[in-house]
Amino acid sequence: MTEFQRKLLIITVIGAAIMELIDISIVNVALNYMSGNLGSTLEDTAWVITSYAIANVIIIPMTSFLTNVLGRRNYYIGSIVLFVFCSFMCGEASSIWMLVLFRFLQGLGGGALLSVSGAVVYELFPKEKQGTASALFGIGIFIGPTIGPTLGGFITENYSWPWIFFINVPIGIAVAVSCYFLLPNAANKPKGTKIDWLGIGLLTAGVGSLQTVLERGETDDWFSAGYIIVLSIIAAISLTAFILWELHVPNPVVNLRVLKSRTLIIAAVLTFITGLGMFTSIFLTPVIAQRLLGFTPSQSGLLLLPGAIAALAALIISGKLLQKGVSPVVLVGLGFLLFIYFNWHMAHMSLDTSATEISLTLIARALGMALLTVPLSSLAVSSLKVTDIPQGTALNNMMRQLGGSFGISIINTYSARRTALHRTDMLANITAINPEVTHRINNYTSYFQQKGKSLLDAKRMAVNMIDVSVVKQSTLLSYLDSYFLIGILFAITLPLLLFVIKKNKEKTANVIVSDH
Repeated sequence: MTEFQRKLLIITVIGAAIMELIDISIVNVALNYMSGNLGSTLEDTAWVITSYAIANVIIIPMTSFLTNVLGRRNYYIGSIVLFVFCSFMCGEASSIWMLVLFRFLQGLGGGALLSVSGAVVYELFPKEKQGTASALFGIGIFIGPTIGPTLGGFITENYSWPWIFFINVPIGIAVAVSCYFLLPNAANKPKGTKIDWLGIGLLTAGVGSLQTVLERGETDDWFSAGYIIVLSIIAAISLTAFILWELHVPNPVVNLRVLKSRTLIIAAVLTFITGLGMFTSIFLTPVIAQRLLGFTPSQSGLLLLPGAIAALAALIISGKLLQKGVSPVVLVGLGFLLFIYFNWHMAHMSLDTSATEISLTLIARALGMALLTVPLSSLAVSSLKVTDIPQGTALNNMMRQLGGSFGISIINTYSARRTALHRTDMLANITAINPEVTHRINNYTSYFQQKGKSLLDAKRMAVNMIDVSVVKQSTLLSYLDSYFLIGILFAITLPLLLFVIKKNKEKTANVIVSDH
């Protein structure tokens, strides 16, 4: 392979990963348009997001196994073809459930684009430049979910929602053709290797059920819904059986034995929290901007853009620092501190906070994510054998996706309950004997009377204005509480890095003893 071909293949697979990650969040700002066009409720339309997330989380931990069984080149190109075909069919969907079906199949195809792309990028760089490889792939991991809402808002406002899917078709075809000519063909499975069908079934049932519970629990009031109870039981039984079976079978679909590595376990937990922070902040910020500050989808997406640009440089710098011997632990610690600062600052915003201030605060988030993405990937596989790296990478990627799903589920539930609490507290102070309330109602009443309304209608509209203000303030306070909660989760898990430092010191001490 020539140097030009190597660079072209790197660009191709990173582009494929970005395309897959963009599709996680690109539909978020288009749900209202889809709902109106397809004649469905917003709750049913939300399954467009849920189905893709379920498929993604099911397939990602299986990518290492499927790569060995089908051959990396066959599996990767086949996944691209499936992703592109289903993207086209999503755009052509004539009903909401047709769209949900093809979104699920699109998610199955997209799973390989993340895990296999990462393995290919690492393979194309020599060992001494693995930091650079991590940085380049980290760009895709970070940029994809970040620009998804911006791109989705622009396309939806200026064209129509099917184009958020059609845009994948030419890009996907170009990626498939490039990989057909450039991607090395790995060997298929050794003869006699049995496919772990039971493991696949248990993983699909367990993760699919769990993901559905997480995605739909708040909408359907959790365990008051019968199907949530049933799926929770299925998830608990299936995942328990899956763990026991995978530790027993000689050729598991997911090699859980790699979790003997304490470093991988700690990295996976930190990656879970990172995914939680990354996806919840992308979810919360546009919601606040649109619902409370009156931004359009495009304007909401643009809030994230300066941070994305700053993160590009930070990703490359973090890769260079790793290459020069800076410990991933140091960079992860700095990343967590930046994310704690971001959440603390956002937890103190108000309805008068300017777009510029929000955008500057999001730069801190972006820099934190840049310092976490690359070092966590390196830390996760740092203690694994070469043969175990693909499985370790897949498990780590799955933890990021699960973190996002858990995070959004937690924040939806938490913010809904905090909104109710804040509303109750505020209404307790809105009484006829409160002079400030009386003064504000009189002002509103006078204003509406000047607009030609009768005294009765003017008073009714004045009271309604007070109620709207209460809803707006209580909603804002609940979101601020959510940012604070996320910051607390980052602070609680940060000390886990001490165990990695301790292990590294023990290794160094053992080496010194053995040398003497």
